[in-house]
Amino acid sequence: MAVSSLAGIDEAALVAQAREGDTTAFSELVRRYEGKIFRLAQHVTQNREDAEDVLQETFMKAYEHLDQFKGDSKFYTWIVRIAVNQALMKLRRRKTDKSVSLDETIDTGEDMVVREIAAWGEDPEQQLSREELGGILDSAIQSLEPLYRSVFVLRDIDELSTEETAEALGLSVPAVKSRLLRARLQLREKLTRFFKRKGDDAFAYM
Repeated sequence: MAVSSLAGIDEAALVAQAREGDTTAFSELVRRYEGKIFRLAQHVTQNREDAEDVLQETFMKAYEHLDQFKGDSKFYTWIVRIAVNQALMKLRRRKTDKSVSLDETIDTGEDMVVREIAAWGEDPEQQLSREELGGILDSAIQSLEPLYRSVFVLRDIDELSTEETAEALGLSVPAVKSRLLRARLQLREKLTRFFKRKGDDAFAYM
């Protein structure tokens, strides 16, 4: 059966077929999710070559351990956890990342304290082209620590629910909420500083 003919089959049926040894069904699962997994891996590793390795390793491990997938969650949620683990292993092997594991518990109490954040003032899209703004935002996301970056990508880019993100990353729901809040605050601060600097530069030429 061609992969294209499997496009309308739901995920659970594809997983069931793949577990029976149907490689075409598994290829369809790869086709559906490889883009998202690659993007997540690139956000975590900040390296295209490493992200490509993570993508391959993720689906290889998923295929090898498909019998361990019980179907209690979405298949995508399951492979996200594999991908994050593989990406963090890449970072540890490179020894360029000093952040702690995603499984480490953090004190979430202070995260809920209201912080004063400067307003942007003008709409950033009025100052920059969409392409430039997109590059600035992507750069700001990349500057987040991996444990915050992963949560932000899954929740705000891939639009997983808080519960799905928690399950994918092996975290509690409060920890996901805490890290997402911290990521959003850090991003807004970075963008606020950037646009303030941009405005100062503009005044310097007046």
